[in-house]
Amino acid sequence: MDKQQQNTTMASNDPDLPDPSADPQPGDLIEIFRPAYQHWALYLGDGYIINLTPVDESPAAAVSSVKSVFSRKAVVRMQLLKEVVGSDSYRVNNKYDHNHTPLPICEIIQRAQVLIGQEVSYDLLGSNCEHFVTLLRYGEGVSEQATRAIGAISLVTAAASAFSVLGLINTRSRNRPF
Repeated sequence: MDKQQQNTTMASNDPDLPDPSADPQPGDLIEIFRPAYQHWALYLGDGYIINLTPVDESPAAAVSSVKSVFSRKAVVRMQLLKEVVGSDSYRVNNKYDHNHTPLPICEIIQRAQVLIGQEVSYDLLGSNCEHFVTLLRYGEGVSEQATRAIGAISLVTAAASAFSVLGLINTRSRNRPF
């Protein structure tokens, strides 16, 4: 089994996941499993992907950098899938196809090629690597990862507000003279 097959197979333990053994086809979304997050790329063909990398890092250093998550700018790069994946695992994951219609493959690839080498804004919650590749594939940027993060932030904020209000009520009731 070659390295690419091993990397793909490593992500196949979850029965709910799309078939990880599928060879990527041009226009496919590639989900790369980093230690603390998922990185997303779009498969162009011939072993190449397009993805976002931090502006101030070399393409090789950006492969597993957590710094990429906190950057405000990114560069669109065309790289070999196997180099971007490194020792991590990945899978083809066109998970939004059930509710978003993919653009024609020739249009996806053309849109991607125009962006290679350009610097773009990056925002973990509003304009991340998943938003970028889904915008290319569907014409609309979507990111469940960002939606989950926003939900978690909202939950923490609501909980903090509730505890704050409860603390205020508790403090007021203790300060009553009767």
